[in-house]
Amino acid sequence: MSPFDLDAIERSITTHALRSCILARGEQILFEYYREPESADALSKVNSCTKSVLSALVGIAIDQGILPGTDAKIHTFFPQLAHDADQRKRDITIEHLLDMTAGFEWMEFGGLNSFPRMTKTANWIDFTLTLPLADPPGTRMIYNSGCSQLLAAMVMQAAGQSVEDFAQQHLFHPLGIETWQWEVDPQGIHTGGFGLYLKPRDMLKFGQLYLHRGRHQGKQLLSDAWIEQSTLPRVQVSKPREGMYGWHWWVSSFTTEQEPSIGVPYYFALGFGGQYIIVVPSHDLVAVLTNDRHKKRKPPIDVFLQYIASTLVRGT
Repeated sequence: MSPFDLDAIERSITTHALRSCILARGEQILFEYYREPESADALSKVNSCTKSVLSALVGIAIDQGILPGTDAKIHTFFPQLAHDADQRKRDITIEHLLDMTAGFEWMEFGGLNSFPRMTKTANWIDFTLTLPLADPPGTRMIYNSGCSQLLAAMVMQAAGQSVEDFAQQHLFHPLGIETWQWEVDPQGIHTGGFGLYLKPRDMLKFGQLYLHRGRHQGKQLLSDAWIEQSTLPRVQVSKPREGMYGWHWWVSSFTTEQEPSIGVPYYFALGFGGQYIIVVPSHDLVAVLTNDRHKKRKPPIDVFLQYIASTLVRGT
């Protein structure tokens, strides 16, 4: 029997006007809600959850040996860095892109407004690579969708095919994901930091792949080592969003109400506006929450922590 108070969860989700919510323990869906029934089969933009999908593709490419390890320097993929006046850029590694410690002078929104500026240029890769460094590589995390675009370009180079085709062959179709959309930059590189559209149940399949340590229906799609390494709390994130970050995954914990209280670790893909894929390994749980009214109600992560996580730990 599920420990969840499903009626209370549904009331809270209805009150906060979430677009959808799915809870699954292992392979079993415990709860599924859609504000409008047609949302179940509609593609929706997952925004920066795209980054976590890209992380999986980087892991698959490294597992296959077509990308070097995370300590490899990126200048072999971007030869223009050999001519950059700042020699520190030649020390940037794949890991620095994954945990966003590359050092570029960047502010995603506000201030420098780097993300909108990038998307208005004719070449997003050149825009990112020519930015000055604010920090030596590996010293400070600054949330940066340009890092994700560089990773997408590297996957495309290494695989010799588009990021979407590589994802279709090695991730989407093996998981049973049959429909999606994915935006591209002016050079035709699929957007690494945003721009992927998925159905809620397909977001769940991706989360379950991580819950099951990269295995799906008896096949290892992604190495257990990559799952472990990419979801470690590697770097502290500064404002506007504080927390811990792994390799294109957010990492956190919640505290049980029982005595003595216990910290329960979880990690999650996070997309602007309230798109979440949340994995709680110790409770065999994946939660998908999507939102399209983010300016009007409580953020879905608060709904998860207040109504779902609290019910989970009381029931165990």
